[in-house]
Amino acid sequence: MQETVYVDLGDRSYDVVIGPDLLAEAGVRIAPMLRRPRVAVVSDEQVAALHLAGLRAGLAAAGIEMVSLELPAGEATKSWPHFERTVEWLLGEKVERNDLVVALGGGVIGDLVGFAAAVLRRGVRFVQIPTSLLAQVDSSVGGKTGINAPQGKNLIGAFHQPSLVLADTSVLQTLTPRDFIAGYGEVVKYGLLGDAAFFDWLEVNGLALSAGDMGARVQAVTRSVQMKADIVSRDETEQGDRALLNLGHTFCHALEAATGYSDRLLHGEGVAIGCALAFELSARLGLCPQEEPSRVRAHLKAMGMKTDLVDIPGELPGAEALLELMAQDKKVIDGQLRFILARGIGQAFVTSDVPADAVYQVLEDALASR
Repeated sequence: MQETVYVDLGDRSYDVVIGPDLLAEAGVRIAPMLRRPRVAVVSDEQVAALHLAGLRAGLAAAGIEMVSLELPAGEATKSWPHFERTVEWLLGEKVERNDLVVALGGGVIGDLVGFAAAVLRRGVRFVQIPTSLLAQVDSSVGGKTGINAPQGKNLIGAFHQPSLVLADTSVLQTLTPRDFIAGYGEVVKYGLLGDAAFFDWLEVNGLALSAGDMGARVQAVTRSVQMKADIVSRDETEQGDRALLNLGHTFCHALEAATGYSDRLLHGEGVAIGCALAFELSARLGLCPQEEPSRVRAHLKAMGMKTDLVDIPGELPGAEALLELMAQDKKVIDGQLRFILARGIGQAFVTSDVPADAVYQVLEDALASR
């Protein structure tokens, strides 16, 4: 039941292997890449408790020694103090330029460890072993690495492609229902941005996927990764097409900042709300029929997902303040905020030609419904 997606980036190309029980095969797959049989693994405490022993056994089966560092779980770990701790630990473990660093965890670990690998000795190779649905379909692929700043999310980082990605779909069984369904926000995004047939498939198979159907999970992760790989191969450093992958993220990043990057709003939940708002904005601007945002919300609700600002617990700032938070986004160019809007499901496009008052009104109306 394994699938392999090839990310074509010339001499920085790599495979993304998708399927069950890949932790057990990690040693066999990583061994050919090593100069010496030793890897440094960075994980978080929650993931390590569940999966570090399995990875150690998989590596040991191929004669590979493993040293490991466990960081606290949560978005707050994507910060200077934990980045500094990771780099200093890797140096203390005498990781050489020809060695491999392994990121075992969700998007937080993958982003932080990838950034550490990018700057350590001016760049060491690393392997992504993503353990969340969100990381498997999004953050582990494409080479974006980084940490958060007080001013916003992912504002400090580098492009540094992994040498291999092992997306073990078996580990998804250990996710909480909330974490799994949050990751689904990034899965559905791919259908919304460029593949209407995939969105149709998700409407039919989403509940089976959520319930644990392994075949459906492998299929959904593979299609998501293939779409991302195709876009990244065309536009590695986000000069054009790659910005499409940010559908929903302009709203999402502002909402994450407004909620203090806390458990009030998980990233994938913010993406789902952001996609619904992006389609709402698109409809109000006359770009797509009003039925499209309704269909998007209907599917998200059928999956048990957050779809509106009313679904976020606690207080939120006003529309003006949310617009200010959007202005901190990395997608601002020459003072103009780029939005990813849609002419319909599967027909997203990038534009800077969005009236601020239209965005304000969408936010104002969404806040009024709280």
